[in-house]
Amino acid sequence: MRTWITLTEAARQLGVQAQTIYAYVSRGNIAVMPDPADPRKSLYRAEDVAVLCRKKQVGRKRAALAAGTIFGAEPCIHSAITTFSKGRAYYRGRDSIRLSQTSTLEDVAAILWNARTPISFDMDDTPLQWEERGRQCAFMSLAALAANGHSTHGRTDRALHTEAGRLVALVSQAFGAQCNDKVRFTHERLALGWGQDSEGTDLIRRALVLVADHELTSSAFAARITASTGASLPGCLLTGLAAFSGPLHGDASGRVRAVFDHVERVGAESVVAHHLQSAIPIPGFNHHLYPDGDPRAQALLERLNPPEELASFIEKVTRLTGLQPNIDVALAVLAAQLKLPRDASFALFATARSVGLLAHSMEQLKVGKVIRPRGRYTGPVLENAESAPPKGDRNGVPDAATVDRNRVFKTILR
Repeated sequence: MRTWITLTEAARQLGVQAQTIYAYVSRGNIAVMPDPADPRKSLYRAEDVAVLCRKKQVGRKRAALAAGTIFGAEPCIHSAITTFSKGRAYYRGRDSIRLSQTSTLEDVAAILWNARTPISFDMDDTPLQWEERGRQCAFMSLAALAANGHSTHGRTDRALHTEAGRLVALVSQAFGAQCNDKVRFTHERLALGWGQDSEGTDLIRRALVLVADHELTSSAFAARITASTGASLPGCLLTGLAAFSGPLHGDASGRVRAVFDHVERVGAESVVAHHLQSAIPIPGFNHHLYPDGDPRAQALLERLNPPEELASFIEKVTRLTGLQPNIDVALAVLAAQLKLPRDASFALFATARSVGLLAHSMEQLKVGKVIRPRGRYTGPVLENAESAPPKGDRNGVPDAATVDRNRVFKTILR
């Protein structure tokens, strides 16, 4: 292999113009020497050019990988929080369906947060930021805390767990949870605020455990991005819940509730026929991660006794489409059966998922790197760089230092 190559060969191997080769030389990336055969020309170290070629190839591969993973099914983020196996979600190795039989949301928080001591969601005296309870109250209250929140850097796990517990309590309180001397857990506080008996209280507990986390969702990714910058826990949670609130994510149960309202008005037969004849997808059925059915929905629905018309609707959709109901249907059925507030499905989901979002945020802190994807530019053609004023030029005329510097480089690199 030749040790030195010409300017034309270097530019061809790298796929760049001669000006770019000059820039590489000026930065010390490519060594240069006078051409013995023609002192007016220069030769360039072939090994340096080869190294730059390899770096460019790696950059292309990384760009392709990034484009595929951000919008694909395999995001490149390592996590020890939740995974899927045999059609079920596992919280740090624990079967989430089995946990829902007896565990509380506080128990699940201790698992997901990898806490060494039991977790409690203590309500403090932080004022809520809206008169009426609901999502607006939750978001505004978190925003007020995020505006003056403390960075997560330099704080112990125990301190973060304490603050995270208070944030979950704040979210539940914003959705109507109430506290007295007899209730300790989130499901009991929500049940008290919503006027539920012991049966309803246990159904709320099961639902909270089942939806506490779901691996690297878009909302978890958003929360992790915020956490990677060292932002406060309220800021991380607010970011995650903002992504979570979209109708294609956590607020999908709202679309299901709208269909249920239609069923109550005109009947299951009419609603199913309308959707099938119009080729309109019925929200709440099928889940891309669970082709054989959402086990969270199955675990909750088997404990429910929905109103007759809703039960008929679910049966008809399943029989005629072959699609199974997912967790959004189960939460909407739960809210309808217990006659909960209209936004209760989202309230249950958001309160429970706050635990998972905070788990992802705190795990990301230990990585110690800012998540910063690169963009692939697809905009208008760039202006001609050669027409831009040279460095050091303010009025179209290069200054003396710039002229001298350009003269030296032209002499060395010719």
